[in-house]
Amino acid sequence: MSWFADKVVLITGGTDGIGKALVNALMQQGAKVVTCGRNYDKLYQLQTAYAGKTLLALSADVSNENDCKNLVEQTIQTYGRLDVLINNAGISMRALFSETSLETLRKVMDINFWGAVYCTKYALPYVIQQKGTITGISSIAGYRGLPGRSGYSASKFALHGWMEALRTELLDTSVNVMWVCPGFTRSNIRNVALNKETQPQGETPLNESSLMSSEECAALILNAIEKHKRTLVITKQGKETVLLNRFLPSFADRMVHKFFFKNGALVK
Repeated sequence: MSWFADKVVLITGGTDGIGKALVNALMQQGAKVVTCGRNYDKLYQLQTAYAGKTLLALSADVSNENDCKNLVEQTIQTYGRLDVLINNAGISMRALFSETSLETLRKVMDINFWGAVYCTKYALPYVIQQKGTITGISSIAGYRGLPGRSGYSASKFALHGWMEALRTELLDTSVNVMWVCPGFTRSNIRNVALNKETQPQGETPLNESSLMSSEECAALILNAIEKHKRTLVITKQGKETVLLNRFLPSFADRMVHKFFFKNGALVK
């Protein structure tokens, strides 16, 4: 029997990419899943696919505190408890800071950081009761600032610091707090990344076919949750970047610049 069988798991942003892969994997393992998104059509398709089963798909914008409160309340009303919270909802950006509207930075921070804070704030008493798990889906950008993604990097650095503080505060409760850095993974996040005018980019600058699948990423995340890990850096490139930035930061500056720029222009 799966470790997740009969556990109540709340996943934000479960209609695309890693979030959807997590929903599918958990449903296959017998979990009771609650998820949310902002696209009604995708929510309907997800709910229809698991009609008659233990999936609750709700409309919610995690940048809205009341939506997050209602999401947790609906979870408790439906299932009576909460074992695992996975703060997955997120948005990226792609634009030089000098050209980026401040609204782009605010929106990224509101979703990536405050969305996790809101959901965790309201879920925390129930997770403590279950001695459960709080997980944040972060990024290598939380360890190493990435050019063209200044707001995204800021949101993930904030997420790491906050989750580390929270983990330390909860050491005596048996609640595990874990953050995950998937690296570049095949998902919709780059297509909906915001440009300098706070509009969806609508394209990806990367060769998606060469990247890790969302399904493989989800399997690694669930394995780490089951094993109560502290952190998970998934890709080889991500692990190398974290180590390089820790021990040779100036060299890392040059290597990251080389990766993201060509002839002085941002290309990735």
